Amino acid sequence: MVDTTGTRVSKSGGNVTGIRSESVIQTALENACRIAQVCEEFRGQDTVVLDVTHITPLFDYFVITTGRSRRQLHAIADQSDDVMDQQGSKRRSTAGYETEWICQDYGDVVLHVFSPAAREQYSLEDLWADAIRVEWSNGKTPESDTSGE
Repeated sequence: MVDTTGTRVSKSGGNVTGIRSESVIQTALENACRIAQVCEEFRGQDTVVLDVTHITPLFDYFVITTGRSRRQLHAIADQSDDVMDQQGSKRRSTAGYETEWICQDYGDVVLHVFSPAAREQYSLEDLWADAIRVEWSNGKTPESDTSGE
């Protein structure tokens, strides 16, 4: 829900769980789209951006992609770090760098780089099925696209 001051208010069970300005959420969306572009440039497959702002106050966007080799997983993760560092958004943590699922937390955006088997096993898109898919090539959610296209 967006109130009249341009602030997004997240609620769960009638309780306020998070308050975020629209400009902060817009910056997070832009960063998620930048990371998705890195995934595309490094030939990540089936890259999706999920808007989870209405589901959890912990982060705003997931970027999920699949790499075909450990080397490709590392290249996507490392280049995402470089791009986010250039934006002034340092990685807060990383997990799984030596496994088939690299997870990197940039605060408002979380990147998941999977091997094909790990992506199928963990099925984050199904786990977060209430998330809104973002058309990341233009940075819009279906709800924000009022062009009628």
